Amino acid sequence: MEGVTFEEVLKLNNPVIVDIRDNYSYCLGHIPNSINIPYYNLLSNFSHYLNKNNTYYLYCDYGKQSAEISKRLNSFGYKTKNIIGGYEGYNK
Repeated sequence: MEGVTFEEVLKLNNPVIVDIRDNYSYCLGHIPNSINIPYYNLLSNFSHYLNKNNTYYLYCDYGKQSAEISKRLNSFGYKTKNIIGGYEGYNK
């Protein structure tokens, strides 16, 4: 599993950034242009949300949960990377 910094993600051309926190947390604040797919929805129906041809950059509050979910999704053949530090790291 690979982790990337938010600064590295910003250098990419149109990255797909996925906020895996719940809808309430997303509404309180999120990384601009990110989409919200709560982790429980993502894990229960990942093939509905993800395409194996794309790379997804996941984040949660601090980066721990998104690292675990990224690892699990990668084991299913998806290309995901964890944004190190999560939303709190972005907010600093």
